[in-house]
Formats: sequence, C-alpha cells, structure tokens
Amino acid sequence: MINTISVVMIAKDAQETIQETLESLVNFSEVILYLNASNDATQQIAENFENVTIIQGEFIGFGDTKNKATTYANNNWILSLDSDEVIPPTLVEELSGLKLHNPKELFILKRENYFLNQKINYSGWGKDYLARLYHKEYHAFNSNIVHEFIESQEESIQNRLNAPFKHNAVSNINQFLHKVIKYSDLASKDKKTCSFLVVIAKAKFAFIKTYLLQLGFLDGWRGFVIAISNFNGKFFRYTKRYINCKNA
Repeated sequence: MINTISVVMIAKDAQETIQETLESLVNFSEVILYLNASNDATQQIAENFENVTIIQGEFIGFGDTKNKATTYANNNWILSLDSDEVIPPTLVEELSGLKLHNPKELFILKRENYFLNQKINYSGWGKDYLARLYHKEYHAFNSNIVHEFIESQEESIQNRLNAPFKHNAVSNINQFLHKVIKYSDLASKDKKTCSFLVVIAKAKFAFIKTYLLQLGFLDGWRGFVIAISNFNGKFFRYTKRYINCKNA
C-alpha cells in the first residue's frame, strides 16, 4: 500500500471510465475525487472503493479546481490524474519505490493515449510527457481555465519516470463533440478575436499540424478524426471569441 502519495482527481459525468481508473488505484491508501455536479453514476461507482474520499465542489476552471482539490489530501505528495487515466502495475511499483525527501522534485510521466482501445502513436498524442507527481507546498497548477499544467520553479528538480500510464482519451466518439463544446466555451472567455480570417487560419493550421506535421495520417482513420476534431475545436473556440468581439 502506498501511504505517502495522495491521488487527486476532479471529475464530472465520468461513469464510462472511472471504474477502470479507480481499480488501478487500489494500492494507494488515499484517493481524493472532487466531483462537480455529476449527473450520472460516477459517485455511485466511486463509493464502492474504500480508499476513495468524495468531495463535492464547484468547478472554477481546471487549474484552480485541481489546486483546490489537493487541499483535501492528507499527504503533501500529490499524484494528479484525470478520471479517464489508468495507472498500470509497472508504474504503481515504480511509484512505491520512490524516496520522496526533496519537495523541489517534480516527476514527469509519459502518458500513452488510446482512441477506442487503440494506442495512438502520432497526431500530437505520441510524445506526451506531463508533470504529474509533485509536492503541494512547492508546486501547483497554474490558473488556466483550460490546458492547465503544473508550473515548475527556478529550483525545481525534474525527474522522468520510466513506466508510462494509460489515457482512455476516447472511449466514445461522442466525447469529441462534448469536448468541442466544453473546451471552446471555456477557452472563448480568455480573450477576443476580432477578425474572422484569424478564425479560419487557426482552424486550418490545427488540421494541417495534426494530420501532416505531426504525422496523423500514420494513425489511419483515427488520425484523420483527431485532426478534424482539432480543426473543429479551434474553429468554434475562435468563432465564439469573434462573436464576443462583435457583441462587445
């Protein structure tokens, strides 16, 4: 049992993935699940795991919400996960062997992304390294509404772990549609775009970058779908900013 690391995640309506995620965390003595007005069976599934503490709270942007969720953890060392991510036994073993003495250490993990049960090697998803294990008194997420990340400090010591973890990025094709709506709504609040040419250019480049520059075509039809999704995400994000500009 890992007693020195608290797993912390935020979730809403995650019933499709939360079971596998929590099953992979049974060797952690504490898992904090911060729920934001879930309307499905996420809470009922989580209640079956003795090591999970469920917190109900408001969503205030991804970065700030994740920081708030860590305040409920008893340990200072935090492993931040999403509700569709899975820790395999190899990584559990590696984490259990860590000597966590220096709060300035920041651990980088490789995330392997899966689309309908197939690993994606390109499309911008292949080389996915993320800071996920940190000491909450020295590191924290930034305050980004979306695309949040743990900020490193000048004296941070970054260490890369060997074992990867699994990300069930797409278990249902409708997830792409929901994410376009959710993330474009959130990101549209950041700033305004007053030229529709910018909207078109951003969307076109998102497709070209994913499908050609990041070799998405090597991922077959899945790579094409990811490129289209990235096109739609950029298009609607900047369209909403454009509308906000016109209505200002």
